[in-house]
Amino acid sequence: MSRISKEQVKHVAHLARLAISEDEADKFTKQLDDIITYAEQLNELDTSGVEPTTHVLDLKNVMRKDEPKKWLEQEDVLKNAPEKQDGQFKVPSVLE
Repeated sequence: MSRISKEQVKHVAHLARLAISEDEADKFTKQLDDIITYAEQLNELDTSGVEPTTHVLDLKNVMRKDEPKKWLEQEDVLKNAPEKQDGQFKVPSVLE
Protein backbone atom coordinates (compact mmCIF):
# COMPACT_ATOMS: atom_id res chain seq x y z
CA MET A 1 0.00 0.00 0.00
CA SER A 2 1.30 3.41 -0.93
CA ARG A 3 1.92 5.83 1.95
CA ILE A 4 1.48 8.84 -0.30
CA SER A 5 -1.05 9.27 -3.07
CA LYS A 6 -0.65 10.71 -6.52
CA GLU A 7 -3.14 13.43 -5.58
CA GLN A 8 -0.98 14.43 -2.60
CA VAL A 9 2.06 14.68 -4.84
CA LYS A 10 0.13 16.86 -7.28
CA HIS A 11 -1.15 19.02 -4.40
CA VAL A 12 2.36 19.61 -3.03
CA ALA A 13 3.62 20.36 -6.55
CA HIS A 14 0.81 22.88 -6.94
CA LEU A 15 1.68 24.53 -3.60
CA ALA A 16 5.33 24.74 -4.72
CA ARG A 17 4.19 26.21 -8.04
CA LEU A 18 5.71 23.29 -9.96
CA ALA A 19 4.16 22.03 -13.17
CA ILE A 20 4.49 18.24 -13.31
CA SER A 21 3.17 15.81 -15.88
CA GLU A 22 1.22 12.63 -15.14
CA ASP A 23 4.36 10.54 -15.73
CA GLU A 24 6.33 12.71 -13.30
CA ALA A 25 3.54 12.47 -10.72
CA ASP A 26 3.66 8.66 -10.97
CA LYS A 27 7.46 8.67 -10.74
CA PHE A 28 7.54 11.04 -7.73
CA THR A 29 4.78 9.09 -5.96
CA LYS A 30 6.87 5.91 -6.21
CA GLN A 31 10.08 7.68 -5.16
CA LEU A 32 8.47 9.42 -2.18
CA ASP A 33 6.81 6.17 -1.08
CA ASP A 34 10.23 4.47 -1.15
CA ILE A 35 11.71 7.29 0.94
CA ILE A 36 8.91 7.06 3.51
CA THR A 37 9.27 3.28 3.67
CA TYR A 38 13.00 3.61 4.28
CA ALA A 39 12.49 6.28 6.96
CA GLU A 40 9.90 4.12 8.75
CA GLN A 41 12.61 1.53 9.37
CA LEU A 42 13.93 3.89 12.05
CA ASN A 43 10.76 3.24 14.08
CA GLU A 44 11.86 -0.39 14.47
CA LEU A 45 15.00 0.59 16.39
CA ASP A 46 15.03 0.49 20.19
CA THR A 47 16.13 3.97 21.23
CA SER A 48 14.86 3.86 24.81
CA GLY A 49 18.38 4.05 26.28
CA VAL A 50 19.70 6.70 23.90
CA GLU A 51 19.84 10.29 25.08
CA PRO A 52 18.57 12.91 22.64
CA THR A 53 21.37 14.84 20.95
CA THR A 54 21.62 17.89 18.77
CA HIS A 55 24.91 16.84 17.17
CA VAL A 56 26.66 13.51 16.67
CA LEU A 57 29.97 14.88 17.95
CA ASP A 58 30.61 15.97 21.52
CA LEU A 59 31.26 19.62 20.76
CA LYS A 60 32.09 22.16 23.40
CA ASN A 61 32.42 25.90 23.32
CA VAL A 62 36.11 26.55 22.69
CA MET A 63 35.96 30.31 22.99
CA ARG A 64 38.09 32.08 25.55
CA LYS A 65 36.58 33.81 28.55
CA ASP A 66 35.58 37.37 27.90
CA GLU A 67 37.89 39.14 30.30
CA PRO A 68 38.78 42.82 30.07
CA LYS A 69 42.39 43.68 29.48
CA LYS A 70 44.39 46.79 28.79
CA TRP A 71 44.72 47.82 25.17
CA LEU A 72 46.41 50.72 23.46
CA GLU A 73 45.73 54.18 24.72
CA GLN A 74 43.81 56.56 22.48
CA GLU A 75 46.83 58.82 21.97
CA ASP A 76 49.01 55.89 20.88
CA VAL A 77 46.44 54.77 18.33
CA LEU A 78 45.88 58.24 16.90
CA LYS A 79 49.56 59.16 16.57
CA ASN A 80 49.81 57.17 13.28
CA ALA A 81 46.60 58.61 11.84
CA PRO A 82 47.09 60.85 8.80
CA GLU A 83 44.33 63.16 10.11
CA LYS A 84 42.61 63.36 13.47
CA GLN A 85 40.04 65.63 15.05
CA ASP A 86 38.57 65.71 18.56
CA GLY A 87 40.23 62.42 19.52
CA GLN A 88 38.91 60.52 16.48
CA PHE A 89 40.15 59.50 13.04
CA LYS A 90 39.22 62.07 10.41
CA VAL A 91 38.21 60.54 7.09
CA PRO A 92 36.82 62.03 3.89
CA SER A 93 33.07 62.45 3.80
CA VAL A 94 31.25 59.93 1.63
CA LEU A 95 27.85 61.63 1.74
CA GLU A 96 26.87 64.35 -0.65
